[in-house]
Amino acid sequence: MNRLPPLNAMKAFEAAARTGSFALAGKELGVSSAAVSQQVRNLEIWFAKQLFLRKGNRIVLTDAGQAIYPQIFRSFSEVADMAARIFEGEMRTRLSISVPFSLAELWLAPKLARLVELHPNLPIDVLVEDDPVDMKRGNVDLRISYGQYHYEGLAVFPLVHDHVLPVCAPKVWYRLGGVIGLADVPDSLFIHTNWGQSFASHPSWADWFAKSGSPRRPDASKGRRVGLSSLAITAARVGLGIALGQRSMALADLEAGRLLALSSTTVRMGHPYCALVSHAKAERPDIQALLAILMAPVAEAEVAVVG
Repeated sequence: MNRLPPLNAMKAFEAAARTGSFALAGKELGVSSAAVSQQVRNLEIWFAKQLFLRKGNRIVLTDAGQAIYPQIFRSFSEVADMAARIFEGEMRTRLSISVPFSLAELWLAPKLARLVELHPNLPIDVLVEDDPVDMKRGNVDLRISYGQYHYEGLAVFPLVHDHVLPVCAPKVWYRLGGVIGLADVPDSLFIHTNWGQSFASHPSWADWFAKSGSPRRPDASKGRRVGLSSLAITAARVGLGIALGQRSMALADLEAGRLLALSSTTVRMGHPYCALVSHAKAERPDIQALLAILMAPVAEAEVAVVG
């Protein structure tokens, strides 16, 4: 067998690289931050490479660290998957799916209904949680995420690169007379999605008006603000105002007439949604069945535009 790096040193390095901190890695491993630092130093000696740049309380992977981290992460994940299969009798009895809050109800639930139609006896767990998710610790089989930057070393399956467009309930538009342009809508009728401080690539009303060639910039302090993109669509459907809704989530309401599309102008979101799976699990039949449904192309139905 080829000579292997010291196991404890690899565990310390993997935890430190994943958490970005010797202290957090030590807390996870049940040792001191100094012990983690020493184990990382042992690995640096073994490889004869510097793996981290130490900047006060912060640590940053060097080029050498970035080169070996995905391999070590993948190896530990595969060992954990193997152990789980042994303890659970070779085949998992449940499919565990982790999804962001915004996608759970309007996007994922209909797709799971299709999966259950094809595999009626498949038990499923749906975990609704924000990024980043510790898939190994949470025993998650598949994570759906906006982008992939939280999940190094996993198999990535792009799902949908969504667009946003202005939508509202028919009663709201007709209350305005049905002929007014969006540039003339009062600021109080716009629904704004607060994506949170961690996200900078989500389109806003300012982005949409700029794309449509208008200088209009609705004042968010005068409108309605919600914390989920799916809630923005629900708020629009019940008549709270005009939302900048994700097309994939609003499509069923648009086709059914519960929402109106107020313009054909759309703005593409900054990143695609992706499914993340460990390489060891990617060929499992239940995960393959789920991926087939999640990745199936959606027919671009014609959506009537008013205004």
